[in-house]
Amino acid sequence: MKNQISKATQYMTRHSLDTPQFYLTAPAPCPYLEGRQERKVFTHLVGERAKQVNDMLSQGGFRRSQNIAYRPACEGCKACISVRVVVDEFENKKAFKRIINANKDLIGNPIPAAPSAEQFSVFRKYLDDRHSNGGMAEMTSLDYAMMVEDTHVNTMMIEYRKRGPDTAITGKGEGDLIAVALTDVLENGLSMVYSFFDTDPQYKSLGSFMILDHIRMARKRGLPYVYMGYWVDGSPKMEYKKRFGPQEHLTLNGWKRKE
Repeated sequence: MKNQISKATQYMTRHSLDTPQFYLTAPAPCPYLEGRQERKVFTHLVGERAKQVNDMLSQGGFRRSQNIAYRPACEGCKACISVRVVVDEFENKKAFKRIINANKDLIGNPIPAAPSAEQFSVFRKYLDDRHSNGGMAEMTSLDYAMMVEDTHVNTMMIEYRKRGPDTAITGKGEGDLIAVALTDVLENGLSMVYSFFDTDPQYKSLGSFMILDHIRMARKRGLPYVYMGYWVDGSPKMEYKKRFGPQEHLTLNGWKRKE
């Protein structure tokens, strides 16, 4: 994504910060479906209206990466489907209750979107263990800082640590950092931009746990949705997203309920 946008922006003309203009990336190998090419349409999220534009585009199936909003625009392929969880009707199945119970000693603390060496250490290990061949594999500490800080919208981070003796008073966990979520707060929901965690086997289903915790946080804030990005039909990497329901999927006729 980052390289595609960088190449595309070489040909961009200067435009008004208050008037989003959209651009198309060159074809590149699809990271989800072997043998296919992907293209993305994107715009910059800058200026005083960045938050409003991000809200509007998120409801239209766009995702955010730094100060860029993008969505797939692949020729002859509609496999990427935007999904969001319906918070008030979320089905807390037995499997989810087991995940919550397995991580009951963890607590998430929302903080401003600011990078730290501790975060990068967990991030780097996560990439090395889980995504060593992915598009983010070569990210440096500076790249990580840009991913976190380069935002003009309402963004927060949630740091997960173990509960401590003072947690009931402070509301914060203590000890080593175990998991992190970078999250946008939208007008009608929470959008999970990126999350990562300690891959030590002692921690169970942390990725799913963070999704469940975002559903809890959205309910507490009175927000109706948790945006989970794209479910890619035919990609094993994305099958886990189907577990969280009920969902709404974005179609040509708007968001439609999907049990």
